[in-house]
Amino acid sequence: MKISILRHIVVCVLATTSLLHAQSANHSAVKPAPRPEKNWQDRAKLLDQRLKDTPDTELLFIGDSITEGWEGKGAKEIWAKNYDRRKAVNLGIGGDRTQHVLWRLTNAPLDGVKPKAAVVMIGTNNSNAEDNTPGQIAEGVTAIVRKLRERLPDMKILLLAIFPRGENFNAQRGKLAQINQVLAKLDDGKNVLFLDIGHHFLNSDGILPAEIMPDYLHLSAKGYEMWADAIEPRLSELLGEKK
Repeated sequence: MKISILRHIVVCVLATTSLLHAQSANHSAVKPAPRPEKNWQDRAKLLDQRLKDTPDTELLFIGDSITEGWEGKGAKEIWAKNYDRRKAVNLGIGGDRTQHVLWRLTNAPLDGVKPKAAVVMIGTNNSNAEDNTPGQIAEGVTAIVRKLRERLPDMKILLLAIFPRGENFNAQRGKLAQINQVLAKLDDGKNVLFLDIGHHFLNSDGILPAEIMPDYLHLSAKGYEMWADAIEPRLSELLGEKK
């Protein structure tokens, strides 16, 4: 009788655990999804074509508007200086969330490229209001890392902590900090390297200067230069470049 009751308890616990796991994975941040806007679809097609036109690329940048911003005034000169020689391809689309990047990576023509490394920074758009919890966003970024490992197993991933946003201390910064703490666990010391450069953008009093992020989210040319300088040592190492 006691054994029967014990078995029943174990079955119930396992069933509850499975249900909770299924519920945790049943959210927008991990479900690959395209966006309906024509400008997004046009941009996605453009990026796919970039991959096809650059089969010898050594480096990918993957993300949202902050990554797409490398093509903006001032930033594109910094890109040319640091990444043209590496045949880098910018795969950023403004407004993207983890689910949109997942969809793009699932459908992108990656079979024709063999990049040595990718710089990944995504998730800030999922953090708006109550759209996704910190745990859900972390799961979304984790799914992206897994998809990249699946499709490009020989490529190294430089996973960046989500940049701070907002001029002063705020709840959203706290949300991002929680996500980054989890993302740091993805660093395996071999294929995935985590790097938090967010502190470079802040003053000693925690203020995010407008000269670095004019709208306290998107970088100025100075901000992009700081980004490039902050990741260069680790990126050069991942690319196997001689010092």
